[in-house]
Amino acid sequence: MYLDFYGFREKPFNLTPDPRFVFLSKNRREAFAHLLYAIDNRTGFIALTGEVGLGKTTVLRSLLCQLDPNHYRTALIFNPCLSPHELLQNINREFGISANSSNIGDLLYALNMFLLRQNAEGHTVVLVIDEVQNLERQVLEQIRLISNLETDKEKLIQIVLSGQPEFEEILNKKNMRQLNQRITVRYHLTPMNFEDTVHYIDHRLEVAGGRGGVIFSRAALKKIHSYSRGIPRLINTACDRALLAGYTRDTARIGYRIAAAGISDMKKNVPAYARKRHLILIPALAMIVALSMVGIFYSWDDFASRFNVSQNIGAVENQKKEPADATGEGFFRAMAVELGNVPESESNRRAFNKLAVCWNVPPVPESIYFDDFNKMEIAAHDRGLRVYSFSGSLGSLLRINCPAVLELTLPGITGKRFISLVRMENGQFLVDPQISGTKFLSPGEIEKHWSGQGYLLWKDHLNLLMRMPPGKKGEQIKRLQRLLEEAGAYSGPFTGAYDGNTLSAVKNFQSFQGIEQDGILSAQTLILLYRSSTHFEAPRLDTAGQK
Repeated sequence: MYLDFYGFREKPFNLTPDPRFVFLSKNRREAFAHLLYAIDNRTGFIALTGEVGLGKTTVLRSLLCQLDPNHYRTALIFNPCLSPHELLQNINREFGISANSSNIGDLLYALNMFLLRQNAEGHTVVLVIDEVQNLERQVLEQIRLISNLETDKEKLIQIVLSGQPEFEEILNKKNMRQLNQRITVRYHLTPMNFEDTVHYIDHRLEVAGGRGGVIFSRAALKKIHSYSRGIPRLINTACDRALLAGYTRDTARIGYRIAAAGISDMKKNVPAYARKRHLILIPALAMIVALSMVGIFYSWDDFASRFNVSQNIGAVENQKKEPADATGEGFFRAMAVELGNVPESESNRRAFNKLAVCWNVPPVPESIYFDDFNKMEIAAHDRGLRVYSFSGSLGSLLRINCPAVLELTLPGITGKRFISLVRMENGQFLVDPQISGTKFLSPGEIEKHWSGQGYLLWKDHLNLLMRMPPGKKGEQIKRLQRLLEEAGAYSGPFTGAYDGNTLSAVKNFQSFQGIEQDGILSAQTLILLYRSSTHFEAPRLDTAGQK
C-alpha cells in the first residue's frame, strides 16, 4: 500500500523470516559465533533458546545460508509436533534419504549409512529442529538416539535444538538428564537494547530499498522500543503500523505522535474483543454452574456409590500402566533385585543363549559354568560362530546392527549382570530377560546402568579373520578382494595379494563405516563387510532377530 509512497522495493517490516533482512545485534552475533563454533568442532548437540518473537528462526535460517553446501549437508525441521517415526521420516526426507519404511530401525540404518558416507567425503551434517519445546519426551529420546550415530572419534551429525525458554525447563526434569548432559553448547537470545533497535530499523529500511525519504524521529524510535521491549517481531509490527499511519497523513517523517497513533491503532480492537468475549463467557459459565448443581443434586447418591469403584478402577489402570513406564527409580530397584538373584555366570549364560536362539544354534547347557571370556569363545566356536567383544556407545552397536549382550553394573550388586538386546522397534529395544514385566527399554534407560562393555556373536563366513601383512598372498585374499568389490571399496584385479590397492580398499571401507582406518582386517571390519554383502545372512536388530 505504501511502497510507492516511500520508494520501497518491498515491505521493510515483514514478519516472515528472511535472511536478507537479518541484523546481527551484539546478542545475535554471539549466538552465531556459538552455533558456528559448535558445528565446526562437532560437539553434537547445540541449544538455542529465546522468548517468542526474538528471531530464533531467522537466525537459524541465516546460519544455514552461511554454511557452504560444498562442505555441509543441512536439514531444517520446523514442525516437530510429530511421533518418533514421523520425525525420522521427515529428517530422512530432508536429507534426500529413503523415508518410506514403516520400521524405525530401517530409517535409522538408512540415516546412519548416509552419515557415514558424508563423513567419508569430508562433509559435516547439520540438523536443525525448531520449536523443540513442543516435542514429546519420546521424540526427544529419539533425537538423542540419532546423536548416538558416531564414529570411534567424532559425532556424525550436529543437532541444533531451538525453542522457547520452556525447553530449558523440560531439560531440567530428571527424566531428561541424559539429553541435558549432552548439550555442551547453548545460547539464550535476549531482546535488543535501544541502540540496537535503532540500527535494526535503519538496516531493514535500507535493505527494502528506501531512498532515504523515511525519517523516524528519536522520540518515535523510543516509543517503538518502549512498546516492543526490543523484541524484533514487535518492532516490525510497530514500524509497519507507523509507516501506514504516516502514509495516511501524507508525511514521510515518522514522529512520536504518528508512531503512537500506529501503535494505538494496532491495539484499539483488543479491549472491544475482550469485552465481547467476557459478555459471552459470563452467562455461559453461569449456565454450566447451574446445570452442574442440578446434576449433583439429583445424582449424588449414585455418584457417591460409584466413587470407591472409580478409585479402584483408577488404581487398576495405574497398575497396568506402571510396567510400561520404565523410567522410575522403582523400576531400576526391581532390576537390581531380579538380576541380583541370578549369579553372574548364570546371567551371562542366559544372555549368551538368547543370542544363540537368534542364530538358530544350540544353547549352552546349565552344566557349563560361564565364568570367563574363554568359555564364551569355546561355546561360540563349537557352534560355528565367533564372539566379538566391544566397548562404546549404542550408536556403535546400531552401526553393526546385531543382537548383543550388554554388561550392566547395578548398585548394591557384586559382580556383573547381563541383558540381551534382541531387536529394536520404534526407537526402543526389546530386552531379555524382562524386568517387572517390561519388555522394551529406551536407549536412555539402558545407558543408566550399562558399563559400556558388551559382546555379540558373528560368523566368519569366508574364514578371513587372520593376520594379513602387506605382501601376503592366498586364496583367502582373493575372497577378501571380491567382498571389498561388492562393498564398493575395491575396483582392481583379484590378485590374491594383500598389496597397496587392497590395503587402501580396506581403509576406504573403514572410513566409510566410521571406524578406525588402520587397514587391519579386524573382527569389527569383517562384521561390517559381511553385513554389506547380500550373500551372507545374519540376525539383525531391526528385523526382529530373524535371519
